[in-house]
Amino acid sequence: MVALYAFCREVDDVADDDAVTLAKRAEILQQWRDDIRRACEWGEPQFEVCRELRPFIREYNLPFSLFNELLIGMESDLEKTRYRDFDELRLYCHRAASVVGLLSIRIFGCDGELAQRYAENLGQALQLTNILRDVAEDAERGRIYLPQSMLEKHSVDESDVLEGRFTVGYGNAAQEIAERAWAHYRLARESLPHGQKHRLVASEAMGAIYWRMLMKLRAARYDVFGANRGKLKTSRLAKLGIGLKIWFCLKRNAYRPIYG
Repeated sequence: MVALYAFCREVDDVADDDAVTLAKRAEILQQWRDDIRRACEWGEPQFEVCRELRPFIREYNLPFSLFNELLIGMESDLEKTRYRDFDELRLYCHRAASVVGLLSIRIFGCDGELAQRYAENLGQALQLTNILRDVAEDAERGRIYLPQSMLEKHSVDESDVLEGRFTVGYGNAAQEIAERAWAHYRLARESLPHGQKHRLVASEAMGAIYWRMLMKLRAARYDVFGANRGKLKTSRLAKLGIGLKIWFCLKRNAYRPIYG
């Protein structure tokens, strides 16, 4: 998991490095694609992270197709700064988050259709929550992940988002997106593979942490601009506490997800 996280962190950092030209970032992401393909095909990767991942790729049968989907998601951040509707956004969330879950459950030792539905829905929920939290930060990069159809429905002018102006319309649009996130949390909760749940401490901790974040956003009425901007993150100590509580409950077989 450390090696997988390191890979995800590396490619995400490449996509977000505004000090490097878009063409160069695209070139570097292609280098990562070629290298992780070598790792998946049992070749000789050049990047240290891919060399570290290689034995685990074989041990846990991690397919190149999922790594490739993740890289396509990172590449879309170079080319695409607007999303027309929820279908487009759902695909982005799948590539940016759900595929990480689908890779992770293999490492955790989970299999079956139920586990895959769990990973897909939890990934969608986490990414939508992340999008709602980071609207101001993404706007500084010229990106708006909130679907254009949703902004138009609630009469939100793009300039309000880019310039950090909270409006009633924006709050209503954010609420509707939060409801979609909530639905995915619910589906993840319903898909939790109970026979394998003791293996899912890390992903359940992520679900609980991001659910808590969604509740903070709701309490702030989704105003992530101005003074609220730095108040919505969860401290490391709180994250540790959530993880330990989930681990303890799973050990005692007394665990129920708090999200959804």
